[in-house]
Amino acid sequence: MKQLDYDVVVIGGGPAGMAAALKAKETGATVAIIERNDELGGILNQCIHSGFGLSYFKQELTGPEYAELFINQVAAAGIDVYLKTMVIDLTPARQVKAMNEDGMLVLAAGAIVLAMGCRERTRGAIKIPGSRPAGVLTAGLAQRYVNIENRKPGERIVILGSGDIGLIMARRLTLEGMQVLGVYELMPYANGLYRNIKNCLDDFDIPLHLSTTVTNIIGYPHLEAVEVAKVDENLAVIDETREVIDCDTLLLSIGLIPENELSQKSGVSLNSRTNGPLVDEELATDQPGIFACGNVLHVHDLVDNVTLEAEQAGTAAAVYALQQKAAAVSETGPVVNKATVAIGPGENVGYTVPTKLTIPSQKPIRILFRVRRPLDQAEVVVQAGTTILYQGKPQAFKPSVMEAVMLNPAGINGLNGSEQSITVSVREVK
Repeated sequence: MKQLDYDVVVIGGGPAGMAAALKAKETGATVAIIERNDELGGILNQCIHSGFGLSYFKQELTGPEYAELFINQVAAAGIDVYLKTMVIDLTPARQVKAMNEDGMLVLAAGAIVLAMGCRERTRGAIKIPGSRPAGVLTAGLAQRYVNIENRKPGERIVILGSGDIGLIMARRLTLEGMQVLGVYELMPYANGLYRNIKNCLDDFDIPLHLSTTVTNIIGYPHLEAVEVAKVDENLAVIDETREVIDCDTLLLSIGLIPENELSQKSGVSLNSRTNGPLVDEELATDQPGIFACGNVLHVHDLVDNVTLEAEQAGTAAAVYALQQKAAAVSETGPVVNKATVAIGPGENVGYTVPTKLTIPSQKPIRILFRVRRPLDQAEVVVQAGTTILYQGKPQAFKPSVMEAVMLNPAGINGLNGSEQSITVSVREVK
């Protein structure tokens, strides 16, 4: 068993993990990345379409190109990287146990950054009735088959769910000569970004059926057909609209779930809405020295936003670790946490990141959130009781887009953390 010590250990070598590690190293910490795959880059390695980096790098890149820029920076920075290494345990004391082909590693860390990403929801998550044939798979798995393994998932394809991966795969499969019969979405609105609706469906004449879902899977041992039906405003199936569609493949693009088994092992509390950790404005969880960023925290819309968030977490983790180390050397005692005030979703808002703010604060605080439904004209209102801390201008909002507001610390610092809380609402403008 090999024992190692680092100021900061980053779990996950995707875009979040690499960005966090680079910032932690830049801040002066010793840093290690643990990645279970045989290369860094995470999901970006199979995302060969363009559209990455427009915000962060000011240029349009494919997923592998975006990843390569960070992989090169990690190598140049001299960050220790453990590939093909699986973390099997993480304790509240920030001890990481991992396994690879050389045996067991035990890493003691001054701070941990959770950057494990997310996984796709499967058929079992939504309980589609019917047989269990081959030919039912997630959109991300189909993406790997086509882009990495050069495998063809099928000929006649139905896609359930309008998440971005499903939309992108509708185009990809069409370009590879397969027939995408349609994209079916339970909700009355699309869940993917508008640019993907336009570029991946409209430009290729692929129909999008809203308020429609798959109600039965037919065929065995291979998929032969699916039954689809319209749903009403309560999402109940309208029986007279049931229709059988012959197909040999069903792709599921029905949402993503943060990979938080390790978070739970470490004792981190999770947000019931996002299934990611509860964090403060520095992306610190409620376990001292453990930080979270990227899709393990909440599912993002753009990798550029993942990178910015991860840089913040990496810096905060390094500062924490170095402060704790300095306090131990000088025997001044550990750094004491400040008071906090809760912040959470109000009208039409699904969740906020962070869920608590440290007071007093010395700098503006960035609050991220998503709306629960499309709103044509609405304004963001952030308030504590009857006191309005922020009010935005009327604009359109969509659940597929992650929104952000900046809060002035002056208004927050006057709050009593034990008695007041902050809500973020998006109110329709009549």
